[in-house]
Amino acid sequence: MKLPKLKVPFGIDWSLYLIPLILSIFGILIIFSITYTSDPTVVISQIIYLILGFAVAIFLSFLDYRSLRGFSFFLYLAVLALLVFVMFFGDKTMGASRWIDLGVFRLQPSEIGKFIILLFLAKTFTETDEFRFKEILTVLTIVGIPLIFILRQPDFGTAMVIFVELLIILFFSKVKKIYLAALLGLMLVFTPVGWHFLKDYQKERIYTFINPAGDPYGSGYNVAQAKITVGSGGLLGQGIGKGTQIQLNFLPVAHTDFVFAATAEALGFIGSSAMILLLIYLSWRIIYISKLSKDLFGFYFAIGWGLTLLFQIFINVGMNLGIMPVTGIPLPFVSAGGSSMLTNMAAIGVLQSIYLRHRKISF
Repeated sequence: MKLPKLKVPFGIDWSLYLIPLILSIFGILIIFSITYTSDPTVVISQIIYLILGFAVAIFLSFLDYRSLRGFSFFLYLAVLALLVFVMFFGDKTMGASRWIDLGVFRLQPSEIGKFIILLFLAKTFTETDEFRFKEILTVLTIVGIPLIFILRQPDFGTAMVIFVELLIILFFSKVKKIYLAALLGLMLVFTPVGWHFLKDYQKERIYTFINPAGDPYGSGYNVAQAKITVGSGGLLGQGIGKGTQIQLNFLPVAHTDFVFAATAEALGFIGSSAMILLLIYLSWRIIYISKLSKDLFGFYFAIGWGLTLLFQIFINVGMNLGIMPVTGIPLPFVSAGGSSMLTNMAAIGVLQSIYLRHRKISF
């Protein structure tokens, strides 16, 4: 009796699976080197998130991405409900209420919102034939409502990522560029007003960015230590679990915000550069997939996610090097975090689905 053969769909983009897996393994090794003496459960959790996330990616790859277009509105409402729940009942950590404690897992709705809001924006722009002031106001409302809840948590980094998603789709859509210019102009005008709504620690981060040496043992401590950690890795690094900066706990939250600095210390310039190149190649591949998409829904989602991925890489690496203010944006697939891993893997699944369906496939 012969066992049935599993037939792999013709035309899979294996790089969409392999590169996130390699990056995630990179991250797991670095997280292990940071936390194995203090809290070994962190790396175990990250491995579980990777397995679950990859399963989600496989499932969404074989699901026709166009079916998500019809569900995106209900998914958007679900994210809003979760954001409202976080505002009143969220689990508070380090002064921020961003998580829902589910016992075995802490869900961060704002992180999932990056994925769901982009899906809903892609649907909205696909189904709108003419963009006038009314339609632009609708789009701004779609993004503005969740941003209000996210900024109240506060989570300025995620809010900034979602706003960048909107700017990207506005740029590539049929919207008159005068509206985009007007939106950017309003941002500049109201920036001084927004300053008064920032939390004290957020203002301190900006002060530190402008003058890093102003308070090296206070608000500037993390950035100063991150730059020292990056430099201590040299060309080849000190090795996994051997970095003096990380092992002696000079750099706080190294497994999340400052995972790039930890990578540079452990694997050196060559290892950290290889990681950045993989992230950039993945972003390029996603942007290429947007060009292959046979419909606007797939195009908007892919171009939005690809360029947003580049934005997150630039901000995270930049704040590790001291050339960008600290915003708490994780390094995709590398930083510790279940919600981030599941969200990024879900996006990979949708992107694979877009790639598979850009031509006739064989099952």
